Amino acid sequence: MNPADYDVPERFRHWPGDPAEDTLGPFFFTMENGQPHTAFRVQARHCNAHGSVHGGILMTFADYTLCIGANGGEQEPVVTVSCNNEFIAGADEGDLVEGHGEVLRRGGSLVFVRCTLQVEDKIILASSAVIKRLR
Repeated sequence: MNPADYDVPERFRHWPGDPAEDTLGPFFFTMENGQPHTAFRVQARHCNAHGSVHGGILMTFADYTLCIGANGGEQEPVVTVSCNNEFIAGADEGDLVEGHGEVLRRGGSLVFVRCTLQVEDKIILASSAVIKRLR
């Protein structure tokens, strides 16, 4: 998938292998200093009855960001053990939502990671998770 086809900056790339994320997104990422930076453009199909992006889409995108952080943007398989989300503000159709992740601790089997989702400089969601590395 080409990010430009979805009005996402070309520095981002698609992580192949998850049909659910492709259907719900598509989502894109880049790694910056070992930390994930993710993006997706809100389309009408991402919105709820109130005309803002659905909270389930935001939680899915946060999970994507957290997992990209846990696997370092590589093909290492990971699964979410727990995920906590705090909704702070909304996003609307046409907005570019960006995720900024931070790996707090990477162990042998568990990775502790957090992220914020933003529209421009406005934080819209904060999330933290424990991610299991599968071997």
